[in-house]
Amino acid sequence: MLFQIESVSLSRGQKPVLDRFSALIEEGATAVVGPSGSGKSSLLRLLNRLADPDSGRILYRGSPIAERDVLALRREVMLVPQLPALVPGTIADNLTYAAKLARHEQIDGDRALTDAGLDPGYADRDTAKLSVGEQQRVMLARALAVEPRVLLLDEPTSALDAEATAKIERALSRLRRRGDLSLVVVTHDPQQAERLTDAAIKIEPSRPAVGLAT
Repeated sequence: MLFQIESVSLSRGQKPVLDRFSALIEEGATAVVGPSGSGKSSLLRLLNRLADPDSGRILYRGSPIAERDVLALRREVMLVPQLPALVPGTIADNLTYAAKLARHEQIDGDRALTDAGLDPGYADRDTAKLSVGEQQRVMLARALAVEPRVLLLDEPTSALDAEATAKIERALSRLRRRGDLSLVVVTHDPQQAERLTDAAIKIEPSRPAVGLAT
């Protein structure tokens, strides 16, 4: 089992975000679906300890994530946010930045770019001159450069047009077929969930819930 989420509650300010939420996420590719404001993005942040629950617990590969070293966990379980957040400079600079944060001495930048659906010749391009779709694929490449075991993807195509969405989905489908990387994908699109994942958990806002694989 990849993640076991056991009766987790989380509040932001005085507002409950997750209320006694439980779910099982297996190895492979899983979608997290639900209406806006139901806590989907918050759940991703809990899975690599960018936030901690108010109550309940989460297990990663059988052990409580609260007992794991935070930085080591985040190197293994990488979050790709909904909006691109690249550092100024080239694509290569961004891959190097990721490697330094993860304390990797060497990275295979060409492979990371290829896996993200980008030509390795893009490495010297200025990120400020990239389209939003290209920026999102660089974010994916930056995460892949540190060779994680799990990718947490928060609405990876929400700001993209149909062509850019198709390119991201093709890259994610190739990663899924490779078999050595698990994906947890937050999406508002049920059809995208079917295309990219094997199972789904649904979150309903502000009430006790249990996520069920489908």
